[in-house]
Amino acid sequence: MALYYNKKNNMAISVDTVYQRVQSILNKESRGYLTPQEFNLFANQAQLEIFEQYFFDLNQYERLPKKDTEYSNLVKTINERISKFKTSATLTYTDTSYFEMPSNMHKLGTVIYDSTTPVEEIDQKNLLEYTLSPLVAPSKTNPVYIQNIKTTSSVWSITVYPTGSSGIQSLITATYIRKPVDADWAYQTVVGNALYDSSNSTNFELHDSEEINLVIKVLLYAGISMREGDVAQVADGKDTKKIQQEKS
Repeated sequence: MALYYNKKNNMAISVDTVYQRVQSILNKESRGYLTPQEFNLFANQAQLEIFEQYFFDLNQYERLPKKDTEYSNLVKTINERISKFKTSATLTYTDTSYFEMPSNMHKLGTVIYDSTTPVEEIDQKNLLEYTLSPLVAPSKTNPVYIQNIKTTSSVWSITVYPTGSSGIQSLITATYIRKPVDADWAYQTVVGNALYDSSNSTNFELHDSEEINLVIKVLLYAGISMREGDVAQVADGKDTKKIQQEKS
């Protein structure tokens, strides 16, 4: 299943707003200037860091007592922020018996055969036990899969059993959480200046409430890159303060 992303109409955080705020703060503090290439690099690192933090926080909050309303609301909030990244795709079968995962996959959800049959995940060490057991032997009505960390093509993949010419070679779909699309502050050079090109730019996909977080984290990376310890220290302090406010 092909996935499409509209560069012009991402209903999230404007990449230009974050760019202008970062440049304004650096300029105000006389700390120099980030090139568009540097900004895009730091911006996407910041977006990915915030995105991955969702899963860490979710794991922590879900371990707390369910009766705690405050943390229950935090779990709901994080799930809402992750939900826009949930999708599905039909997996491609290769001639090496693997089903390749989409390149934008972050976390695998459910694997399904022929639209209706769930495929159970098992460990490599349990495969022989399953194969030799007449009760749980893999079949098209009882398929299983193992995850392959690396294949010959270095692509994340799974092997679905039964394999071979009479096994499963198609009709495998997977639900998963995809990675955020890379933000891009595109520009055109006019008289030596980089001017924002909105038609070719890509906004951040994170929730609107993460705008301040993005600015802080980009400043943090910028301070480290420029070897400006005070910029990084201030940004890190603001980042810590914001996290504490969110969790207090």
